[in-house]
Amino acid sequence: MKIENNSELSITVNHSQKHRLIFLIIFFLMPIMLFSSTGMTSISMTHKMMHLVFQIGIIIFAAKFGGFIFEKIKMPSVLGELIIGIILGPYLLGSLPLPGFPHGIFGAFAHFNPLEAIPISTELYGLATMASILLLFMAGLETDLKMFLKFSLAGSLVGIGGVVFSFIIGDLTGVFFLKTSFMDPVCLFLGVMSTATSVGITARILSERRKMDSPEGVTILSGAVIDDVLGIILLAIVLGISATIQEDNGQIAWNKISFIALKALIIWLGFTIVGFLFAKKISSLLKKSKNTVSIAILSLGLALILSGMFELAGLAMIIGAYIMGLTLSKTDISFAIQETLHPIYDFLVPIFFTVSGMLVNPVAIFSKDVLIFGSIYTIGAILAKIIGTALPSFALKFNAIGALRIGLGMVPRGEVALIIAGIGLSTSILDEKLFGVSILMTLSTTVIAPPLLNSLLKNNKKGLNKDIGTFESMSTIFSFPSQEITEFVASQVNSNFQAEGFFINRLELDFVVFQIRKDDSFVTLTMGNNKLDFTSTESDVSLINNIVYEAVLSLHTTIEKLQKLTKPEKMRENLINDKSKYSFDFLKIIEQSNIIMKLKGTTKEEVLEELIDSLYASGKIIDRKQALTSILEREEIMSTGMQKGIALPHTRTEGTNRIAVAIGLKKDGIDFDSIDNLPSKLIFMIISPSNHISPHLQLLSGISSHLSSREAVEKLLKCQDRREIIDFFKTKKKK
Repeated sequence: MKIENNSELSITVNHSQKHRLIFLIIFFLMPIMLFSSTGMTSISMTHKMMHLVFQIGIIIFAAKFGGFIFEKIKMPSVLGELIIGIILGPYLLGSLPLPGFPHGIFGAFAHFNPLEAIPISTELYGLATMASILLLFMAGLETDLKMFLKFSLAGSLVGIGGVVFSFIIGDLTGVFFLKTSFMDPVCLFLGVMSTATSVGITARILSERRKMDSPEGVTILSGAVIDDVLGIILLAIVLGISATIQEDNGQIAWNKISFIALKALIIWLGFTIVGFLFAKKISSLLKKSKNTVSIAILSLGLALILSGMFELAGLAMIIGAYIMGLTLSKTDISFAIQETLHPIYDFLVPIFFTVSGMLVNPVAIFSKDVLIFGSIYTIGAILAKIIGTALPSFALKFNAIGALRIGLGMVPRGEVALIIAGIGLSTSILDEKLFGVSILMTLSTTVIAPPLLNSLLKNNKKGLNKDIGTFESMSTIFSFPSQEITEFVASQVNSNFQAEGFFINRLELDFVVFQIRKDDSFVTLTMGNNKLDFTSTESDVSLINNIVYEAVLSLHTTIEKLQKLTKPEKMRENLINDKSKYSFDFLKIIEQSNIIMKLKGTTKEEVLEELIDSLYASGKIIDRKQALTSILEREEIMSTGMQKGIALPHTRTEGTNRIAVAIGLKKDGIDFDSIDNLPSKLIFMIISPSNHISPHLQLLSGISSHLSSREAVEKLLKCQDRREIIDFFKTKKKK
């Protein structure tokens, strides 16, 4: 009988889903059908904009979906965005005819302009170009010049080695397959693409393994800066050489090439030096707007202007964007700009990767010639980076495992290679087959290197032959009795820093990190395990001590005032009522294995430990000790014993990565220091992750609503087995 009821419920849900699906299809297709029925034949500006709006909307959802899928399989999200772009592009699904779009959502431009190198509309490509400018501007902002200068010797040797080997091997691969000369613009471009390094993926792995400040981590990051700088200079030179050779009908005029190279170096170095000299003045000018959002938008405006100036000078726009980012990276507003522009970055950059995928012709990339060429080019690109960076690493006293870590860290090409490939395609230096070769290399290096580097970092063996000394930075640690107090103090500490004129940027890692900066002062605050860990120079330690002391003093004063204002014991009486609007499907959270019908413990602590053990045994808790400590600390602050025989012990903890519930029954009751001084017979435990968003208090409110009446409590206590308790919540759900 129960099975039949479940079947009927399932049928109802399916019908409901079908009706919703039909409604959504009609809702989205109605504007298209209405438009297609107008009989418009001329392509007006309004029509183009309508087309663009549809394209952007679809790309946003598709990019998010592709990124999500690849993150689920522990791969970089950019690969998902790139591949979803290939699938949706004008060569595949994008050309399928739809009402209102006879040549597909993304296929019209390629249909009417079959000879164009770029198969998508100018408007959409323009948006992707904007994204590439923003991407390189942010890359410049994120460059740690102080670290780069400090480790310039190691970074320079590693970076130069990687660039030289990669450029030569990439170029020679083109010479071998294309049967042409070393100075052919196509071969030069293949060499430039091979030099690129996408350190973002490597940095993520280093941060997860807490190896950012290791000798290998610092060397990789500083070497990547050299890679970016040299790669951008080489790109400028190669573009100039290409233009010169085209003007001279394929002849190599070395005097012109020398002039182009000198011009590129002078312009790049000139703007870079001027930027460094006037960085503080530019920062002061931007800060006159007295608004962080305005500062960020105006700084992006400067990046766009400088990008345009570099294009006018015959260099790539991304070079100007990178230099503007580099200029502002040494100012105290750099982190504020990064944080403010992050939503724009999240909007535009996935569009860039998806559009880059749309430029790929799958027929070309999966042809025999391209696969062979691309495979050899990829192998060369990987070996060149490893050999080119490993050899200098040995001279820097790294051993074999350290050198290999550095080499693998420099292998991923990612977004930088994509941008360069896009420039090559738009300038007709690369055709669709060679563009496919570059995409194959970018995808392969981005997929292969991270898992190999991750496995090497798991090995705790040191990467140096001998200790070369410690860094000048030092750590200042403050410990607190609970995570809640740690978070309160951290919040007040950040407020104190802001009051002193510091800019604060929160990094989205698996642990909480704040970068705190003003002028030449740079402090990193890491929060976790009931500790605040400050990394700074020795000269900033005194300031940190004063700020933390004032934060604790302020928090202490606030708590005293709060205690005078109201009594938490009195407020506890109102926690259980039947008016809560928060209703949850407890059947998705509560499992029978986490229901204990007869608790054995004779004290509150024993009962809590028994419930924790139940969750740990079922895999709901990953760190038993941490979870138990958190729940006991919460009870020390104030008991969670309510009235009517109910106790609701709950906490947020680093001991779990998902919300979990355990239920325990103690029919003779246990002393839980409840409001009505009666023993608690029904104990609901809620454990939620402290580092992830979860409806912790909403779930608590929902449970309180379910247990608001004495009749409900008595009904649960009369249950003979776990199945009856589950049925109780099924009945509540139907109501």
